Amino acid sequence: MTIEIQALIIGAGPVGLFQVFQLGLLEINAHVVDALPHPGGQCVQLYPDKPIYDIPALPATTGRDLTDLLLKQIAPFSAPLHLGQEVTTVQPRTDGRFDVATSTGTQFITQTIFIAAGVGAFAPRKLKLEGMEPFEGSQVHHTTAQPGAWAGQRVVVLGGDDAALEAALQLAENSQVTLVHRRAAFDAAEPTQAAVQALIAAGRLQFVVGQITGFESAPRLAALHITTPDNTTQTIPLDHLLVCLGLSPKLGPLSTWGLDMQRKQLQVSPETFATSTPGIFAVGDINTYPGKKKLILCGFHEATLAAHAAAALIYPEQKVPLQYTTTSLRLHQLLGVA
Repeated sequence: MTIEIQALIIGAGPVGLFQVFQLGLLEINAHVVDALPHPGGQCVQLYPDKPIYDIPALPATTGRDLTDLLLKQIAPFSAPLHLGQEVTTVQPRTDGRFDVATSTGTQFITQTIFIAAGVGAFAPRKLKLEGMEPFEGSQVHHTTAQPGAWAGQRVVVLGGDDAALEAALQLAENSQVTLVHRRAAFDAAEPTQAAVQALIAAGRLQFVVGQITGFESAPRLAALHITTPDNTTQTIPLDHLLVCLGLSPKLGPLSTWGLDMQRKQLQVSPETFATSTPGIFAVGDINTYPGKKKLILCGFHEATLAAHAAAALIYPEQKVPLQYTTTSLRLHQLLGVA
């Protein structure tokens, strides 16, 4: 099934979500695609609970809270979020639109594209251990826990950040879980750390400090060898390994779409934030132009001008007036506040 839309936004970070809002005010329907399994982009993935102080009218917020507020702001426009999938191909059509496909097989025909991919699509960092590749997908997994499927089984969670600890807590309800981290200290929110420590103290979660240096298979993955800081080796039997070593940004297929780039960033016009391909815009950290500043605030400005430039393409026979949310009855209707 192919979804025909007016605008496709690549990236569900703060700038991508605000792009939905600006397009919605202009009555342009949008869908959003993001490689991560949740909205919020690097704000949520890299610093969900660290304070952000430079968002207008918010003296202090966090990546997680800012994302929640943006999701509430765009709720009136009901923009579908296609998460956990990466845009793999973008092909111009003879009618001026674009054929777009994702890594999960979702297909779009869209009039415009807005690339709000930050520093690129995030991909999970994999465990670098020779010989583990045959077990990926069946016994070795990245970032996403499967509590129901792994109930009653032995699961090793590798990592010490929020994602790792939250996965360990979730899995410990129905599975035998061992948490492995290279050091005794965690890099996670205090409440999450406290919950994990409580399970460890109660004997419901095992914790081992060390690094995976080997494994046993016969032929399935049967056990891991953990080298501890005192240079001893522990053997941990398992059924599944969940690797939570964080994410790293990669340009991925974006670099093959024929767009003009400079140092891995998309060159745009600062008047419209259009790329070298008509109908494709770039906003946020992925773009570059004279005077560019990599700030969320600047990304919001870019999304606003890009939306108005797109409206001229989508509604070529109409003059799109500049309306204010304080006084426009039409905008009040769109926002559900009339």
